[in-house]
Amino acid sequence: MGGDDAVKYGIIGVGMMGREHLINLHHLQPFGVRVVAIADPHVPSQQLALDLSASFGWPLKVFSGHKELLDSRLCDVLVVSSPNMTHYQILIDIINHPKAHHVLVEKPLCTTVAHCREVVETAKARPEMLVQVGLEYRYMPPVAKLIEIVKGGALGQVKMVAIREHRFPFLVKVHNWNRFNVNTGGTLVEKCCHFFDLMRLFAGANPVRVMASGAIDVNHKDEIYDGKVPDIIDNAYVIVEFENGSRGMLDLCMFAEGSKNEQEIAVVGDTGKGEAFVPESIVRFGSRAAGREGVQTLTAADDRIKYDGLHHGSSYLEHLNFLDAVRAKGVRAPAVDLQDGLISVAMGVAAQLSIEKGRFVEMAEVIDEGISKCAPGP
Repeated sequence: MGGDDAVKYGIIGVGMMGREHLINLHHLQPFGVRVVAIADPHVPSQQLALDLSASFGWPLKVFSGHKELLDSRLCDVLVVSSPNMTHYQILIDIINHPKAHHVLVEKPLCTTVAHCREVVETAKARPEMLVQVGLEYRYMPPVAKLIEIVKGGALGQVKMVAIREHRFPFLVKVHNWNRFNVNTGGTLVEKCCHFFDLMRLFAGANPVRVMASGAIDVNHKDEIYDGKVPDIIDNAYVIVEFENGSRGMLDLCMFAEGSKNEQEIAVVGDTGKGEAFVPESIVRFGSRAAGREGVQTLTAADDRIKYDGLHHGSSYLEHLNFLDAVRAKGVRAPAVDLQDGLISVAMGVAAQLSIEKGRFVEMAEVIDEGISKCAPGP
């Protein structure tokens, strides 16, 4: 890979999340990582990234567009952290480029199921390329510990998954692109693909139908951009039914700053229950047989984390995992692959459609039934 042993990274899109990736990669420098190039048409974002990289001692080649970065052939690995609506074309261009780059693409994979499917199909022609989707919530220490507990069978057969995210409103992004469904895919795609991915992982099955209720009740109602009022919802309830009979529920509120925990996850099996709390980083689990007195409480931590960042160390662990896959040269598949990314988007699209139509939406309405061939673990 290149003229030395370092794995050379390029970052496409250096807004808030792109710079977060830059910092995480800096903390992975002892593992032989170096960011050598960035691409972003927004000059202020370029400058902020350059200031950061200068403090790390990393000179960067700057490009205004991703095609120029690709043609430079400077990089082994690309991080795509540009606005959601740009992911599709950027990924297609990367996959079709003569030089094979491994890719970590931020969530959501794309804003529509059709675009996700095209990326999945196009990538089949380039098996030498690794593409991982940035659903990094899997790596948050309390969530990872709960996944381990479920996978170990301590709760029995999972029957119910309840996820509550009560948080602050959407942050301000460059040109306020995240205020509109056409750019984000909708709140339940943009934000909640994380939680649909976790639901599917805990359930160990694929979704069959979705029912949702949501609205714009508090946030962004007094904002106007180019004469348009934002249309992203700020709260919702979503019910998901899975093919193995288990059910998931999402409780989303984006005007709930007065919360101790931003995320609370409960998984109930036929023999026990487990819970994870973020950012408290606490995990509780117990069995029906032992009852309330038998509930164990753990503080979840991961000593590998060298930088907590915006997501409690999960982005650091995500990069560490992906770097291992890159260095394994195809022996290891990405932990979160394109199919995972596609289905998490499809669940969000189904939820958005359910709100619009006021009814259950069958997953077959938004994606073909072939997803049943690749059910996830645990």
